[in-house]
Amino acid sequence: MRAITIEYRVPYADTDQMGVVYYGNYLTLFERARNELMRAVGYTYRECEADGIALPVVHAEVDYKRPAKYDDLLEVKAWVRAQKGVRLEIACEVRRKGEAELLVSGFTRHVFVALADFHPCPPPERLLAAMADD
Repeated sequence: MRAITIEYRVPYADTDQMGVVYYGNYLTLFERARNELMRAVGYTYRECEADGIALPVVHAEVDYKRPAKYDDLLEVKAWVRAQKGVRLEIACEVRRKGEAELLVSGFTRHVFVALADFHPCPPPERLLAAMADD
């Protein structure tokens, strides 16, 4: 599956008393990128839910290397790191636009579940096919 990159300008509301992006906000950035990744492969969360499937996060890891600050223009890159059975891992990297230095990296692990009962279910064939195309 291809990688996608989104841009995000850090608003003042995302920063803490030290003037850097609050650590928990990186998971929100990961989610923004994950949504656009799903859109890029042609299978949005809305379509997933219409098919009766959800993708809850069951694990998340974030490695903080350097702080981002108010008004930084960030690039958030996302890609599928692994897919096995009902599990899907989406990796992310955050950098300032145009800079090579890695600020934050990490991933979220998801499990495909049926909305009807929240039990694990097989991934949609449409998504597997889209992932195989790239």
